[in-house]
Amino acid sequence: MTAFLRPSALRPGARVAVIAASSPPNQANLDRGLVAMEESGLKPEVFASSRAGGTEYDYLAGDDLLRAGDLTRALGDPAFDAVFCAGGGYGMQRTLELVDWSKIDAARPKVVVGYSDVTALLEAIAVKLGWASLFGPMVACDGFYQGPGEYDFDELMKLLFHPETVTELVFPDARTVVPGVAEGHTLGGTATLLAASIGTDTSLPARGAILFLEDVDEELFRMDRYITQLRRATYSDGVAGILLGTFTNCGEPRDVERMLVERLSDLGVPVLAGADIGHGISMQTYPIGVRAQLDTEAGRLRLLEPALMP
Repeated sequence: MTAFLRPSALRPGARVAVIAASSPPNQANLDRGLVAMEESGLKPEVFASSRAGGTEYDYLAGDDLLRAGDLTRALGDPAFDAVFCAGGGYGMQRTLELVDWSKIDAARPKVVVGYSDVTALLEAIAVKLGWASLFGPMVACDGFYQGPGEYDFDELMKLLFHPETVTELVFPDARTVVPGVAEGHTLGGTATLLAASIGTDTSLPARGAILFLEDVDEELFRMDRYITQLRRATYSDGVAGILLGTFTNCGEPRDVERMLVERLSDLGVPVLAGADIGHGISMQTYPIGVRAQLDTEAGRLRLLEPALMP
């Protein structure tokens, strides 16, 4: 079983780098999110990419060199205890092409938080640095910028400051697709990003892992194609169990789940659908690279070690 380095829990006063390695974030929401971070005892520093508008393409936060430079510095500068992504969107794959991994000390893991397009980054730091990370809400996005009292924000802060108290994720509305119990390290994220990384030097196959999948704004036939790609590329070979989150605006929910069941239930491993993680829902934070046990009949993921070092 793969062992990942877990960063230390955050303390009041922790310095946090806020970057945009994908698309430009909503600036008003970003400002509100920064206030929420400060109210929770964090000291955010906003990198230039978070304020950069589109350059050649309006879906990219500044140019590739700016985003990659900010990401490299945020991960490598020991002054920062954590790296928070301001938002997702598109462009992380371009950013990763230019990251200078030699400038980052793999022996000093730090907290990295984001989801959606940031899936590619979480996968990359697992491969390149061996770090665990957090698939969780981003600074300028719904569920975070509203601050204390918002479910997504509160769940993330609890995990960041008191990881020893987060011993399991419970999914009361989940549906058992294939009954059983699976153990492994947690991996996954947004399915389209996992599929897009296959064949690159930052792809991490799910052998021995509890694989989480979710997505947003994809036609059903495209979603089918991505899931099939994960199968045909042998990404899912040897997977221990599968946890399915939200598939928001990916077609009629009943049709989406039918496709997922048809494509994944024959792998011979426990499968649970309907977890409250992903787009378009008040979400729990999903640790990446942590030993866990998935019980699909109980509808829960038990963490066998804290997501962060207490």
